[in-house]
Amino acid sequence: QTVGALLDLDSMEPAEVPDGLDATLRPYQVDGFRWLSLLWDTGLGGVLADDMGLGKTLQMLALVCHATASGSGPFLVVAPTSVLTTWRSEALRFAPGLDVRVIDSTAARRGQSFADAIVGADLVITSYTLLRLDTADFSSVTWDGVILDEAQFVKNPATKLYRAVRDLDARSVFAVTGTPMENSLTDLWALLSLTSPGLFASAAKFRQEYTAPIEQAKVPDVLGAHVEPEEFRRDRLARLRRRIRPLMLRRTKQDVAPELPPKQEQTLRIELAPAHRAHYDRVLQRERQKVLGLLGDLDRNRFIVFRSLTLLRMLSLAPVLVDPTRGGMGSAKLDALLERLEETAAEGHRSLVFSQFTSFLKLAADRLEAAGIAYVYLDGSTRRRAEVIESFRAGDAPVFLISLKAGGFGLTLTEADYVFLLDPWWNPAAEAQAVDRTHRIGQQQTVMVYRMIATGTIEEKVLALQERKAKLFQAVVDDDALFSTALTADDIRGLFEG
Repeated sequence: QTVGALLDLDSMEPAEVPDGLDATLRPYQVDGFRWLSLLWDTGLGGVLADDMGLGKTLQMLALVCHATASGSGPFLVVAPTSVLTTWRSEALRFAPGLDVRVIDSTAARRGQSFADAIVGADLVITSYTLLRLDTADFSSVTWDGVILDEAQFVKNPATKLYRAVRDLDARSVFAVTGTPMENSLTDLWALLSLTSPGLFASAAKFRQEYTAPIEQAKVPDVLGAHVEPEEFRRDRLARLRRRIRPLMLRRTKQDVAPELPPKQEQTLRIELAPAHRAHYDRVLQRERQKVLGLLGDLDRNRFIVFRSLTLLRMLSLAPVLVDPTRGGMGSAKLDALLERLEETAAEGHRSLVFSQFTSFLKLAADRLEAAGIAYVYLDGSTRRRAEVIESFRAGDAPVFLISLKAGGFGLTLTEADYVFLLDPWWNPAAEAQAVDRTHRIGQQQTVMVYRMIATGTIEEKVLALQERKAKLFQAVVDDDALFSTALTADDIRGLFEG
């Protein structure tokens, strides 16, 4: 009955936006707050899966203000280390009446017990790393609400981090992520098992009832061979969407922010230089023979297989990344990037440049320096992250080089209007997160996105794989398209096909 009420919000008395929130919410954000408050008021949790850049943090802060106005508290926010300062600054800006504490070090380094550090707090902000390290401290508190920001961090039930979240004593748990499903339906099950325990109580049954039929078109043996797999798949998909609808809210920018300037995307196909092509083809033949012989037992050989895939991906970018003696072969992709960055900088545009490989970003930095184009750089080893980000925002450089791991989420960089993706990533959701560092509320200009793909290489295969993964996400979360599944042995065979 409680969950059923969520299907008809209009029948419920809507919560008023709390006075403690110092912000004007957009209409869809008011709806989001009221949905969250209804969940919290009834002791439930859920997944706020709004598209990137629609103000999920602000909606959650509205909920915290709503809860604390009735004397409840404290709330716990768990987020990636890189965005703790963002949460703190937004809480101070939009909810100045809240007593906010940031726990960013262990008790030994703080010189203060956990109980003393959080006494009287309305909102406690910590990192996934600290939660994993100090599980006992965090699980000793009864939290009125737990907010898991960038909740895809806890998508793996086999990890200690997942268990640490599961063991928290909380009235309600909310997962906040623009990518509730990155690779397969298992990701979604993991989030729902934390926010809505009991909805799909058994992981094994969920795989049998939903994952296998939807992702692989498998019909359970008990139903017999006469059942049409495609029809069964559609039935299970519709059933899954009905089950999760009350407990997951997702709005896209197209639906709720039509005033946002458009995002134009283009794939730039880069031809390798002849020497680079010959070298790549030789290595491809060698790795193909090795990998195809290992796919019979992918689980046992996964590390070797993915090492080969990574080698080919790096070789698609520049031979010197794999063999330091081949620096003379250059990189056609860097040549094309520099040509475009010279043009965009001269026209007054500002650009974000992303890669998964920091070694390739550093080659790009060297080329920019030689060309006299100012840039700032961010990867996982960057010490003064906030200073680097502020430097770009202040206009000190027209180019921001960013590694996916360090800057693919948690940043707002609407100062930029060009995005260059130097290499395709297995996960289309991660790529979308990177693009939406700039294509989000506050952007005033059309955002130009360029995916740079080396023709005739594994990058083209990755791009095709991305498209299939994106269809899975859309089918469950956005619409009723059909789709494929996560990375399997068959997918890897496809990557090595001629």
